[in-house]
Order: sequence, then C-alpha cells, then structure tokens
Amino acid sequence: MYDDEELRAIREARADWEDDTLDPAMDAYGERRDRFATVSNLDVDRLYTPLDVADIDYESDLGFPGEAPYTRGVYPTMYRGRQWTMRQFAGFGTADETNERFHYLVDEGQTGLSTAFDMPTLMGLDSDAALADGEVGKEGVAVDTLDDMDRLFDGIDLAEVSTSFTINPSAPVVYAMYLALADRRGVPREQLRGTLQNDMFKEFIAQKEWVVGPEPSLKLVTDVIEFASEETPKFNPVSVSGYHIREAGATAVEELAFTLADGFAYVEDCLDRGLEVDDFAPQLSFFFNAHNAIFEEVAKYRAARRIYARVMADWYGAETEASKRLKFHTQTAGQSLTAQQPLNNVVRVTIQALAGVLGGTQSLHTNSFDEALALPSEEAVRVALRTQQIIAEESGAADIVDPLGGSFAVEALTDEIESQAMAYIDHIREELGDGSMRDGVLAGIERGYFQRAIQDSAYEYQQRVEREEEVVVGVNAYTVTEDPEPDVLTVDEDVQERQRERLAAVRAERDEGAVGAALDELRASVDADGNVMPAIVAAVKAEATMGEIMDVFREAYGEYRETR
Repeated sequence: MYDDEELRAIREARADWEDDTLDPAMDAYGERRDRFATVSNLDVDRLYTPLDVADIDYESDLGFPGEAPYTRGVYPTMYRGRQWTMRQFAGFGTADETNERFHYLVDEGQTGLSTAFDMPTLMGLDSDAALADGEVGKEGVAVDTLDDMDRLFDGIDLAEVSTSFTINPSAPVVYAMYLALADRRGVPREQLRGTLQNDMFKEFIAQKEWVVGPEPSLKLVTDVIEFASEETPKFNPVSVSGYHIREAGATAVEELAFTLADGFAYVEDCLDRGLEVDDFAPQLSFFFNAHNAIFEEVAKYRAARRIYARVMADWYGAETEASKRLKFHTQTAGQSLTAQQPLNNVVRVTIQALAGVLGGTQSLHTNSFDEALALPSEEAVRVALRTQQIIAEESGAADIVDPLGGSFAVEALTDEIESQAMAYIDHIREELGDGSMRDGVLAGIERGYFQRAIQDSAYEYQQRVEREEEVVVGVNAYTVTEDPEPDVLTVDEDVQERQRERLAAVRAERDEGAVGAALDELRASVDADGNVMPAIVAAVKAEATMGEIMDVFREAYGEYRETR
C-alpha cells in the first residue's frame, strides 16, 4: 500500500513526533495505566500508522465487498441493499404463549423469528419425563409433538418467514417437525428459509448439552446437512456457533479459531460422506458473539471471512462464490450483562450491536437489559429491538460498506487475530488430527484441549476483574448501595401441568400402531447406518413424541458421559 520511501518518511515522522510531542506529554501527564488491552487481553497499541499495515496487499487481503476474500463483506452493497435480519430470540411457556410473543415481535418490526426451547426439549425429553419435572417451559418453549409445532407457528406464513431454531442434541427432530408442518400446510420445502443450530461440537466444547457421544452426534449433524442440501436448499442446516464458546469464557481469538475448526470438521465429514463441497457449503452458516471491545470484534468478523474464503478454496476445493462466503448471525454478549444497575446493559448491548453491524453481520439478536435477572420482559424486548432499528435507521452505520476498512488499527487487529486464529487451527488439524480437522476436533474434545483453553481464559479474565484491571461498571466500579430491580417476566407455575395434559391428549388420540411402525423404521435406519432424516420425518407425522424419537438414539448409542 505504501512504497519503501513513503514508509521511511512515516517512520522518521513518527520518531520526531515521539521526541517532540509524545515524550513531553508523557512526562507531564502520563497515561491512565501501564498497559491497554481488549476484553480478550489482546494488547492495544497507543497509535497505529501505515507502518502497522505495511505488509497488507489490498487486492489479496482486502479486496472489494462481494468478492474474495470477503474481508470487506459478503455482498457488494451490504446494508445499502438490504438490512441485516433483526432476529430476536424468543420462547417461554407453552407454544401458545411463545406464538403470542412471535406475533408481538413481528408487529414491532422484527424481520425474522428465533426460537428458544426449554431444557427438556433441548435434551430430547418429553414434558412428562421424570427429569423434566420443574423445567417445562421455564427457559424456553416446550415442544413435544407436531401439534406443539403447529401451535407455535399459528398464523405465521412459513413460506414468508425466516425462522431460526436454537437447538442441538434434538435438532434433527425439531427440523423434522418444521418440515412436517410445512407439508401439512402445503408449503413447498424448497421455499422454507431459516437456520437450525445443530452444532454438536460446540456442545461438547462449551455448552454441555448432549444426548449421545461425539461421533454419533457428528453423524446426525451430517445427516441433516445431506438431507437439507436436497430437500430445503434455502434453509441453513447448521449454524456453527462460536457464541457459546465465547460465553463459556474463551477469548475472541479462541472463539474464532475453535468455531472455524468445528465448521471445517463438518465440511470434512460431509466430504467423507461423498457429498460435493459446492452442493452443501452454500447452506452452512455461523454464529458469533459480539462483546464490548468494539474494534476487536469488528476485526474478528473480518478475519473470519478472510480465513474461511481461503481455507474453503485451498483445502476443500470450493469453486463457487457461495461456498466461500462466510455468512453469520451475531448475538450480543449475554455474559457481559449485569444484574447490578441493569439499565446499564442497554448501553453495553448498543455498543455490541454496533460492532456486529460495523463487522458485516447478516442477522442480529440484541439481548434485553433484564436478562441477567430473568427471561426478557416485553418492555425489555422492545428496547432491544429498537436498539437495532435506531442503529439501522439513525446512526448512518448501515450506509457505508465496511466503514472501518482501511483503519490502520482495525486492519492491524484483523491481521493479528487472523494470525493467532490460524495458529490454533493449524495445531488442531496437524498436531491433534494428524492432518484431519475432523479427527483433530474429535481428539480435542476427548482430551479436553478446548475445555482447558476456555477454562484458563475464563479464570484469567475473572482474576483481572477482581484485581480491577478490568472495569465492569456497576460491579467493581461506580457501584450504588440501592439498585431497585425492574419488573421481570415470570412463567406461570401451571405451565408444566397444561403442557403435560396436552401431551396426554395427543397420545390418547394418535394411532399407536402407526407410531410403533414409524419408530421401528427409525431403528432400522439407525442399524443400517443410513440417513435417518426421512424416518424421523415419518415418525413425527405419525405423532411420535420428541422423547420417543430421541430414545431410539439413546438405545442405539448409549447416553454420553464426559470423562477427562
């Protein structure tokens, strides 16, 4: 970008500035602390100049939006052509109650739906299971049967809405329910749009929700990807999720590296299955965190696109542009929210959301200010959605494609994050996997490699907070003695009883012979090591329950217990 003579002149000018201007100021005033760093503890320099980006080649490292390596964005016009999807996460109680929240959000201007499930549903249990007692509808919506899915989307046009499902161990069953509902309503499967999280690797690495072990879980993920590439070409069958890795305590670099490693492992498993990369890769999606260090976050997203484009082409032979574009959803950082002075969270979420937009996200969820206390209230949800709308309509951030591109600081941080992330990725592939990313991720899970790295980073961050090297406003600085709690959402205690009554009614009215035959067919598919999705869809249509279907996999593979 600069020739040697220009760089020499800048170097000399900087030296003069340090002698003539900086040193006297430092002697007189100093700086607030000895070291400045991001929330991930990445060193931040005082000043960035062309000297920090001297090695960048504009065409190969940055390029233009909509062209490889997509550092500056995956689409040429970005938000000037179409705003990001505003996709607020919602789910509590029964399907009827969550359906009301869906309609409220749509009426308030939300442009996509995102579904939160309760713990029994996430773990593939029916609401009347012993382990479900006390958890039904508490942290998300309870979905046991196709009837629940129908109620959940009552009055919502599946051909028009884009819907995200945050679910992993039982993701194939929820996906099958959505397909069965579309079939029931006469909506062609090829019109369905949305995203299934379906990322089991991050569960073993960070979130710790699983049913069967890593290898059979990987098999089910690939089954869904293969089936979706043929049946629902507009639907993303997996959302490779760094969000939960970051929430568990990882740094920004670890979040990026471990997420991309997981994604590349899924790619390799699909290739081993015999799929062509350009047939399934366009439907892969990603999910990242947005934390408080705004420039670090923007650099992370830009580095992610650049790494992905190059690896997909160089390692896996992707040829189409769609296969090399990393498209991602962003959610603001839940673990940054504080129960103390909860209205401060509005500011945190705004900063984080702005980072996602400046970094080029395709969809965005903004957390509600009261989420450190309870599930979000209606008022808090509206404020969270309005935060996105104000950024989109009033800030000007959506009017310029990659507005921070060319910033000496952002470009230097992008390079640094890319370099550190690739060091992790290469280690996982070469050292842990002996040349295979798939084997490297599986080995890393089994050996506790990822878990230890995240635990170490979480511990180091908390130590910095306790030493007050990290300031958390309202927690270790600027505290108040009285902090009235806002009104929060409460879930009715009779939700469990009502949901169990509804489940009993479905069981009483269904054809038990058809259910038994469908479950037998699913067992046969599992035994034959075939793609299980057609059999799951058939079982759902026969009114088999979530727990009955997931029990087939428990019986076949056994329930997983983590050992280190």
